[in-house]
Amino acid sequence: MEQPPSHIAIVPTPGMGHLIPLGEFAKRLIHHHHFSVTFLVPTDGPLSAAQEAFFESLPDGISHILLPPVNFDDLSEDVKIETRISLTMAQSIPSLREAVRSLVGSIGLVALVVDLFGTDAFEVAREFNLSPYIFFPSTAMALSLFLHLPKLDQAVSCEYRDLPDPVQIPGCVPIHGKYLLDPVQDRSNDAYRWVLHHTKRYRLAEGIMVNSFKELEGGAIKALQEQEPGKPPVYPIGPLINMDSSSGVDGSECLRWLDDQPRGSVLFISFGSGGTLSYDQLNELALGLEMSEQRFLWVVRTPNDKVANASYFSVNSQNDPFAFLPKGFLDRTKGYGLVVPSWAPQAQILSHGSTGGFLTHCGWNSTLESVVHGIPLITWPLYAEQKMNAVMLTEDLRVALKVKVSENSIVGRIEIAKVVKDLMEGKEGKQVRCRMRDLKDAAAKVLSKDGDSTKSLAELAEKWKNRMSN
Repeated sequence: MEQPPSHIAIVPTPGMGHLIPLGEFAKRLIHHHHFSVTFLVPTDGPLSAAQEAFFESLPDGISHILLPPVNFDDLSEDVKIETRISLTMAQSIPSLREAVRSLVGSIGLVALVVDLFGTDAFEVAREFNLSPYIFFPSTAMALSLFLHLPKLDQAVSCEYRDLPDPVQIPGCVPIHGKYLLDPVQDRSNDAYRWVLHHTKRYRLAEGIMVNSFKELEGGAIKALQEQEPGKPPVYPIGPLINMDSSSGVDGSECLRWLDDQPRGSVLFISFGSGGTLSYDQLNELALGLEMSEQRFLWVVRTPNDKVANASYFSVNSQNDPFAFLPKGFLDRTKGYGLVVPSWAPQAQILSHGSTGGFLTHCGWNSTLESVVHGIPLITWPLYAEQKMNAVMLTEDLRVALKVKVSENSIVGRIEIAKVVKDLMEGKEGKQVRCRMRDLKDAAAKVLSKDGDSTKSLAELAEKWKNRMSN
């Protein structure tokens, strides 16, 4: 009789940037290692259209259970993302416990995999004798910081941005404190306390998967894999990216337009599923693109003057973003630019032969998609760990150009036009394009049958299967 598949449960935190790599991780387990997977999804309300489309698109062998929504009526509107996510997880523990109980009773569950802010679920793993694991959807650099943060917190008394010297994250390029991820910028804030809470619990995991690979982050991964007492093993299994752009929205207009453009001539501009610009910055970007006279495909979103991640929990906008563009902009750029509202099939755009550059917020999914398709970057970080990613891309890997921010925190149109022209037709652009092609080849190699990331995931799957047979 054939042995039933080993089964794992995944507890994701909200946001498409986390769900997408977790979905790809689950697909690899079921397609290559005879696993079945259940997503146990904490919520604070109805799913967004994008989240619903994601779960509906998952193949047989991957199921999902929505946990009852937690109540945030008493939570202030300006609460940080990290606090909201952590509270959603913490308040969902009772319902998670019941969901796991029902799974343990009916199938051979071997491991509970949590997202980077899900460590409170480890108590449920312990109760049911499941292996607790972390899937870290961001960089090895950010993971190295997370494992180092409790020590850094004790060693430093001031704000990290006020340190005179760069912070030395193990295995990484030294980085100024002001570029560390957003929630550690104010140590008196709840968001920082939550991040510190989780990072102190990372050593309770039996292993950590990271969505990266050695050729991309060699120093950080080497440091992460150095054995220390109490430090869990780290498995680099990236780049895991979504190759399917279906989200219930038709992206064929973009692709038809790209079909008519010269090879490598189009700059793609998108700030991910959560990023938003201020009204003034949106206008400067529009006018800078126009001044550059380069072909562009821009995913424009309604501006928000208060926060840079206004679309994080919902990519649906109530306003027409075109109404906020400079007067006459669409008509003046009609010959060489295409502007689409809110969403575009990013994976297909980046893999298209006409795409030659990407102006990006430096979200890790977008960065990995660029690497896999060999597309050089312009960095425009907005929130979370994106400033750290930008430093790595420009100063360490040197596969990106950066925009200079003026004293009023706005990137001006002249600067935008200059950087766009540099990337698309300048000498620097040629150099970063060349280095990105090398990374593209390395990414294909690590995901091949005998590649490092393929072997790393196989090692992990074997460990879980042995646990089931024991």
